[in-house]
This record gives sequence, structure tokens and C-alpha cells, in this order.
Amino acid sequence: MVSIAVHQTVNAPIATVWDSWDDYGNINKFHPGLNASYLLGKKQKTGVGAVRQCDFTDGKTFLKERISEYLEHQRITIDIYDTNAPFRDGKAIFEFTPEGPSKTRVTMTMSFTPKMGILGKILTPLMKFQFKKGLRGLLKSNADYVEKYSGLRVAA
Repeated sequence: MVSIAVHQTVNAPIATVWDSWDDYGNINKFHPGLNASYLLGKKQKTGVGAVRQCDFTDGKTFLKERISEYLEHQRITIDIYDTNAPFRDGKAIFEFTPEGPSKTRVTMTMSFTPKMGILGKILTPLMKFQFKKGLRGLLKSNADYVEKYSGLRVAA
């Protein structure tokens, strides 16, 4: 498995940041690469066993994901169990660390197994570069969304 880690500091309390990620079926609210996201199966909204599908802006790529670990305000682990992306399986771990009353550090670690045998291994450095760029963009978009949301919430 290949692993990538990125982080982002968000200017908002941990509860507010957590709530944005815990709205599991609606990650498309801030994910810049998604057209849609929605709950699957029993439509469990969050917690271990919640399942969603993410449909990307290219109109073709999708991920089906399941929460496998859920520690409120600390960590969410998501297993990618079905996708047509260029990897067989994957795991995303989101960790939330308070950095004071109004700052939160979000660390995302993504692990995946490339498809395409030896060709996948050859392309792994390029895939890592692209994934890292995309994951940084995701965390930045989440920070922008949360900071805007929390600002509106405080003003209301």
C-alpha cells in the first residue's frame, strides 16, 4: 500500500470542524472534485457502518466508502471498498487535534493499492503527486467552508 499524509489548520473550534466532516453524506458541500455525494444502504447518517458514494466532476469516477472507525471529535477512518479510480482499495484517516479554543488541525492520511500490476507500480510516484495535490485541495476547501460557516454562525 502507498501512503500520503497532509494537514490543514482551520480557524474554528474542533466541534465545528468535526461537524463538517461528520455530515457524511454531504461531503460534496466542500469537496471541489465532487458533483455529488449521498448515503447508500440503510442511509445511516454517520458512525461506524455508514456508507456513501462520491461521484466526481469528470462524470465517470466514483468511490463507495464505509466508516470503519469513529471516535467523536478525534478520528474518522473511511474504507474505500468499490471504485473505478486507478486503485483497488483505499483507506482515509482523518484526525482532529485542537490547537486552542478556535483552531483545529486536520490531518488526513490516505493509503491505497494501485491497480494495473507493474504499470501501476511504475505510475505510483505520479499518482502520489496527484493524490497529494488533491488531498491538500480538499482540506483547504474544507477549511474555507468551515471558516465561512462558523463566521456566519457567530454573526447570526
